[in-house]
Amino acid sequence: MSEAQPGAAEIAAWLDAVADGRADRDAADRWAGRWLLDDALEWDEVSRRGLELLYGIDLRSGAGEPYLHDAEQVRGWAAELRARAG
Repeated sequence: MSEAQPGAAEIAAWLDAVADGRADRDAADRWAGRWLLDDALEWDEVSRRGLELLYGIDLRSGAGEPYLHDAEQVRGWAAELRARAG
């Protein structure tokens, strides 16, 4: 994916890739964290929310447990992000 500051469409694409199993959750979390934690960048509300959802996408309820957010929920976030972005 690109090195330019991502917008809602690219963030939603990462959410889709996670939900479909095309992107590793740990890699998606690190990608989002890299952008979200860069204090030099400014974000619109929709993109910031998308990054916040993606950052932590690899969390589990415990060792060996399923992810806190399943594929269906992640797909819903991607759809919501696209709808809010227009």
